Amino acid sequence: MPGLADLDDVSLTGRMLGALLYYAPDRPEVISLLELLSNDNWQEEWPCGAMSEIRAAATLINTGLNIEHRQTLDEAYQRLFIGPDALPAPPWGSVYLDRESVVFGNSMLDLRQWQASLGIEVQQQQREPEDHIGLLLMLAAWLAENQPEQLSTLLSDHVLPWSSRFLVLLEERAEHPFYQGIAQLTSITLAHWQQRLNVPVISKDLFF
Repeated sequence: MPGLADLDDVSLTGRMLGALLYYAPDRPEVISLLELLSNDNWQEEWPCGAMSEIRAAATLINTGLNIEHRQTLDEAYQRLFIGPDALPAPPWGSVYLDRESVVFGNSMLDLRQWQASLGIEVQQQQREPEDHIGLLLMLAAWLAENQPEQLSTLLSDHVLPWSSRFLVLLEERAEHPFYQGIAQLTSITLAHWQQRLNVPVISKDLFF
């Protein structure tokens, strides 16, 4: 069983990163986080990863929140996570894990079945696949608080097999320093979770 400090880290960082990757920048859930990230103090308190790596990610995040780039943050979110054009880094697991690279693929159905077996019902903005990276990070936070014995399964089976690929694409194709920095910070954080919680990663073929 993970230690309480590790679970607290997952709860804090999972909720923050999940919200930043799931909600639009003008949502109340995100506005308060953007204000927090505009202050340099958060870097010293981030509980996951090496300080040099966190500072590198923070530099991009802070650049993305300056006056010039802040004006295009909503546009960047729309292009990356909503469309209408093809998304440069789709945030759903089954796009990477399913041979046809589809949403609502078999890997998402496996996740849904696993969640149902635990009595977990995901609250969403609209009907969309439950394997959105933002939802999964917030689910990790919820599990850390409520069902910590299930956290390793979520990460090893449903997050870590594909998240690295997504985060590489997000950083490469974001075209906005804020989301480039969030991609880096999420990669750092997930690597820390894996190490601290001793999570085995199931190797799966990727198709995107």
